[in-house]
Amino acid sequence: MTSTPTSERLFDAAFLTKLDRLALVTKQVVAGALQGERRSPKRGASVEFADFKPYVAGDDFRQIDWNLYARMERFFLKLFVAEEELTVHLLVDTSRSMDWGQPNKLLYAKRAAGAMGYLALSKLDRVTLTAFGQERELKLPPQRSKRGVVPLFSFLTDIQPGTATHFAAVCKRYAQTARNAGPLLLCSDLMDEEWQAGLQALLSRRFEITLLHILAPQELNPQLEGDVRLLDAEGGASVDLTADLDLIRRYQRSLESWREEVGTYCTGRGINYIPIDTSYPIEDLLLNLLRQRGIVR
Repeated sequence: MTSTPTSERLFDAAFLTKLDRLALVTKQVVAGALQGERRSPKRGASVEFADFKPYVAGDDFRQIDWNLYARMERFFLKLFVAEEELTVHLLVDTSRSMDWGQPNKLLYAKRAAGAMGYLALSKLDRVTLTAFGQERELKLPPQRSKRGVVPLFSFLTDIQPGTATHFAAVCKRYAQTARNAGPLLLCSDLMDEEWQAGLQALLSRRFEITLLHILAPQELNPQLEGDVRLLDAEGGASVDLTADLDLIRRYQRSLESWREEVGTYCTGRGINYIPIDTSYPIEDLLLNLLRQRGIVR
């Protein structure tokens, strides 16, 4: 028996080929440790001219602009924008409430994070991935270049559902320990009362946050009738109720109000808020919706 390559469990080759035409968009000018394909405030050796500076003893004479010397009879060096890597942060909620729905919310989050990570690695950016909702966070060592795609996809494929979220605590720890800010994709159903505190902690580090708020179609339009018992996926008390049309409508109004509250909070703080349900094709998310929102190009 032959095993299926890990990458094929998340995506097919045709989809990855389409992703190769895309790139992440960032507003930040970065200063990384290795040379990549992003603008940096440092001056280095790339194809993009930045400025001149007077020559001083010890400078590299090979950078002297001899045409400028012929006009001004003074030595100046050509400076170029150093193109350096960006750190792209992926946070995936693996709490028990995410392991639900058809299509499954956790699988959708894995695929969204995997696609964004692939985009970053294709452009030589550094990618970090943290899965939370377990007893302790699971962290993928930072990856860079397409050699990191297989470890990234393997890590995502192997993630198992956890228990409760502790969303705020996780976000605070991440904000305190992340080495560099940068674009951050957070995939979660936000089934935690402290979602605002968690987002605020991430904002304190000036991440460029995209929040993919993932819900299942069954959560948006529940098909319930008669006497039912609702069980909390994360260990809370069960609820007995009688489902009728009026109850379903009140539930949907409450759900819509909650999503609007999250959207208003995010919009007012510069967070890209993307409410999505798992029936929305992952290809359309990457190739259409995120492009329309200016997150990829």
